Amino acid sequence: MRVGKNNQFHLTYCTNIHPGETWEEVFQQLKKHIPPLKTRLSPQEDFGIGLRLADIAAKELLEADHLSQFQSWLSQNHLYVFTLNGFPFGGFHDQIVKEQVYAPDWSKRSRLAYTLRLIEILAALLPEGIEGSISTLPLSYKPWWSKYKSSSETILKESSFNLAFLTSEMVEIRNKTGKLIHVSLEPEPDGLIENTAELIYFFQNWLLPIGGEYLALRLKISQSNAETLLKNHIRLCYDTCHFAVEYEQPDLVIKHCQEAGIKLGKIQLSTAIQVQLNSEKREKIKERLYPFAESTYLHQVIERWEDGTLHHYHDLSAALPQLEQSQAQEWRIHFHVPLFIRNYQLLQSTQEDLSTVLSLLKDNPICDHLEIETYTWDVLPPEMKLDLLTSIEREYQWVINNEQWTMDNGQ
Repeated sequence: MRVGKNNQFHLTYCTNIHPGETWEEVFQQLKKHIPPLKTRLSPQEDFGIGLRLADIAAKELLEADHLSQFQSWLSQNHLYVFTLNGFPFGGFHDQIVKEQVYAPDWSKRSRLAYTLRLIEILAALLPEGIEGSISTLPLSYKPWWSKYKSSSETILKESSFNLAFLTSEMVEIRNKTGKLIHVSLEPEPDGLIENTAELIYFFQNWLLPIGGEYLALRLKISQSNAETLLKNHIRLCYDTCHFAVEYEQPDLVIKHCQEAGIKLGKIQLSTAIQVQLNSEKREKIKERLYPFAESTYLHQVIERWEDGTLHHYHDLSAALPQLEQSQAQEWRIHFHVPLFIRNYQLLQSTQEDLSTVLSLLKDNPICDHLEIETYTWDVLPPEMKLDLLTSIEREYQWVINNEQWTMDNGQ
């Protein structure tokens, strides 16, 4: 659905919250949930979908007449697809995911092939006049390579080649169809790219010079033109939960990326758990956090000490035993909690960071793809679980009615 002044933003939610790895499973989930949500939220206007496809579903969607059937269903129900989640390659529900969500990484041909399939699908589904975005992982998982500089440099080099090849395919699609599709790297804690500085470093030292040289040779163009094409088609997916966990200020993230010529392809609207560590209540805080230390997803923790330094734990389960002795004043935890709740009994969320991003967009609409990305409904503690359809609707309503977003913008 369109929101904002002059309806310049496309707002959706990511369908990765629904279980399903095969195309038939995905399609059944879409038919179950999307039409009722459209009726509630956008009865008169077209309703956008943020589609998540595992590799097996992407392959199956491109077989037989599945894609044309899906296009017909979208048209009949006044729906459109403008963004895809290409981060999780395989299973994302009812199994232990943890660091395997990064596999295969961007040094592997299988990651490239998967993303090429997503581009082919999006090019077919994308309405005229709308850009298409695909979010993807931040190259790889840093702990896999942190002990071996030569190995991490190999990943950066191979990823640059693969992203450049990907760009050449997106350039060809644009030349043939006029449709602009971009793939956006999604930094997160412990990703090989996890913050703004590392994103800029990758662009300036690897993607543009190394990938640019490859693309220039492949397309028989100048290095300068190749770098321009890379910056048009490889962008940043700004997940507001991830950058909040890194304690990065939204205005500075946007400012530094703009100065480096890095465009935003998609903003994922999400919030993390935020904990102010009162020494007298740490035992109670620890008890309150235990239900969030579940076994399905990684929940990285970054703590901030009084001197401002940041210290990392690879997962909440590893951090909790250190809580009572830690020198930290604050914890931020990579756990996508509902947008519409700020306080959780001794815990808070980084909702303020999300509001700040919406406020910045109001005056500087640098990205028009907004995707609600609360995917942890199944693993939330029982007292936080609500009916799924109602929960999704409340996420939309919080965004639409947020005072930072609606103030003086014509809503």
